[in-house]
Amino acid sequence: MRVIDPATDEVVRELAPDDAATVAAKVDRARAAQPAWAARPLAERIAVLARFRALVVERTETLARTLTAEMGKPITQSRRELVGLLDRIDFFVAHVPEVLRDEVVLASPALEERIAHEPLGVVANVSAWNYPYFVGSSAFVPALLTGNAVLYKPSEFTTLTGLLIAELLHEAGVPEAVFAAAVGDGTVGRLVVEQAVDGVFFTGSHATGVRIAAAVAPRMIRLQLELGGKDPVYVCDDVDPPSAAAAVADGAFYNAGQSCCAVERVYVHERIWAPFVDAFVATVRGLVVGDPLDERTDVGPLARRELQIAVLERQIAEARAKGARVLTGGRRLERPGHFFAPTVLVDVDHSMLVMREETFGPLVGLMRVATDDEALGLANDSEYGLTAAVYARDRARAERFLARANAGSVYWNCCDRVSPRLPWSGRAHSGVGSTLSTYGIRAFLQPKAWHLRAPG
Repeated sequence: MRVIDPATDEVVRELAPDDAATVAAKVDRARAAQPAWAARPLAERIAVLARFRALVVERTETLARTLTAEMGKPITQSRRELVGLLDRIDFFVAHVPEVLRDEVVLASPALEERIAHEPLGVVANVSAWNYPYFVGSSAFVPALLTGNAVLYKPSEFTTLTGLLIAELLHEAGVPEAVFAAAVGDGTVGRLVVEQAVDGVFFTGSHATGVRIAAAVAPRMIRLQLELGGKDPVYVCDDVDPPSAAAAVADGAFYNAGQSCCAVERVYVHERIWAPFVDAFVATVRGLVVGDPLDERTDVGPLARRELQIAVLERQIAEARAKGARVLTGGRRLERPGHFFAPTVLVDVDHSMLVMREETFGPLVGLMRVATDDEALGLANDSEYGLTAAVYARDRARAERFLARANAGSVYWNCCDRVSPRLPWSGRAHSGVGSTLSTYGIRAFLQPKAWHLRAPG
């Protein structure tokens, strides 16, 4: 198994992947070790995660450079992801005691009814490559805090980061059997999902999510799927076009558009269409594409290399064949590595793949609309339901729009944003279940109902 730098095509490291025997052995060890981990006082588990946080702070630069080297994220964005990880840890540590606390719902001399919360047991976490610290920590931090053992499968595109996460957790005091990393490609991912675990928590594509759901359905275990998006933005006619354009462009091209909540389609009110498009294209043309280790770089290479470039080229070719125009970009860059020019299409419609299928790259379509209702209809015309955003001066107008948007997260005058305090959930093809917030803690617990009757 080779780890390749997508900016240079050079081999960073070679590793031996897991196989059926090693994955099964890790699950067996996790099963044996989990009861003792769950029996430790919550204060001890919190202290372990606090030490993990301190190690992340101490080694931020090494962690950031490793992430950039293996998946191509600009170094400034890798550092920001690690800063965001700290907020997630802080939230979970602060709120897990209240979620775990027993709840007495009836107390009388004759009868007490109480709800307790127990860990699921051993959970499989098949994580993503685009934000391995954000996405992974949304699962493994609350899972460990609530007393579960974790079989962690990092993406093959961020294997080294996954191994560093395991190393830091072990150094912080998590027993090696309680958090075990299984490395490899999709074959190893399938092996992980097939194990006798008590829950599967997956982040990735809709297609893979469907296969996982079918595989685990007969086992009646906890399943959570954090899948893709085709995230819309509506730009109203009362905004300042240059300001809105800069914000929406950042939401579309941050991390080279490799985010489930990246802006992928933009609906612009016809009254400001021309100035918005001009400002948007100017902003995109000003993005610096290049060496992800250069502090000035805005857009790095694509992590999945040829696979994702093929998706971009197919969507652009199909849109152009149906009448769309490329205002900037539209091609692979002639340089080492897997770089694609940030691309803006206009004259698009919903017959085109670029407005319907997830892109997951530096490509966005802009479409003119006449009314808020037209924009809403187009925004909801999707199999995905992850996020939706509106840019407007009038808050009441924005909230009317967002209240009818079929999405798990909605934004007014912002986009491509995730908060540990709010649940992260998708609708339809965007997934099942919630991460983050107290919902994301409860995901790793099962309730036990206590009926306690005094002797008569």
